[in-house]
Amino acid sequence: MRHPTFVFAGLVAVLALAACEKEIDKDAVDRKLQDINVIDESNLNEVMLTNSDPNEAVSYFQRAVAGQPDRLDLQRGLAESLIRAKRPTEAVSVWKKILKHEDSTPDDKVQLADALIRDNQWKAAEEVLDSVPPTHETFKRYRLEAMIADSNKEWKRADSFYETAVGLTTTPSGVMNNWGYSKLSRGDYPGAERLFVQAIRQDTSLFTAKNNLVLARGAQGNYTLPVVPMSQQERAELLYTLGLSAVKRGDVETGKGLFRDAIETHPQYFEAAVRSLGALENNTAN
Repeated sequence: MRHPTFVFAGLVAVLALAACEKEIDKDAVDRKLQDINVIDESNLNEVMLTNSDPNEAVSYFQRAVAGQPDRLDLQRGLAESLIRAKRPTEAVSVWKKILKHEDSTPDDKVQLADALIRDNQWKAAEEVLDSVPPTHETFKRYRLEAMIADSNKEWKRADSFYETAVGLTTTPSGVMNNWGYSKLSRGDYPGAERLFVQAIRQDTSLFTAKNNLVLARGAQGNYTLPVVPMSQQERAELLYTLGLSAVKRGDVETGKGLFRDAIETHPQYFEAAVRSLGALENNTAN
């Protein structure tokens, strides 16, 4: 007579176990969906920081921070997108807020220093970098240190920091160009020329380094174009830069010839060169 009771009790246990399994499955699914959402959000954040319009990225991260104000990654995304949008004053404010967070890092200080330099607050940037632990050795930290040393005309320190920065990156062309420009500004034209050549070897598309190389050669009275890869338009623009260098040194006739070469070489109408040549010829006539 007790068998039906046992059967009923067993059935209840099976149903309860099945219900638990369903609940467990539901929890597992919820966790999986949550993980996917986190991955999707991380991917979206990365896309907004790298591929989207800078101002659209700012709007995206402003909304995200408003919804989750304690998320450091979103605050960092907002600060970085403000830098991309050329709004350094606002970025400075965000980085300062980030530094008040207990989970902020030395790299956040470096990022603040970068924003301060972009906002032309050099002294404040120097003070921030001075507070970064010496053990925090990154490419960006030393690149900024070099720039500040340059601004203070501390040439030996600048050279040391540039050299360290070059050793901490696999893409040194940009910092080599900056280092070369530092040499150019202090009148070390041969040293500048060597660094610009090295920068171009690392990145043949870096036109600023090509233009700076021509400036360094022109400052030494060398008005021939360097043997580096260049398009027809780049060639015309470099000839124009050489012409300006020649005129600056008082070699007016050479400058005129270089302006003419630039006009003939350019695939389109080269207004700046035409205007400069016209000004020189009018002065000569007068």
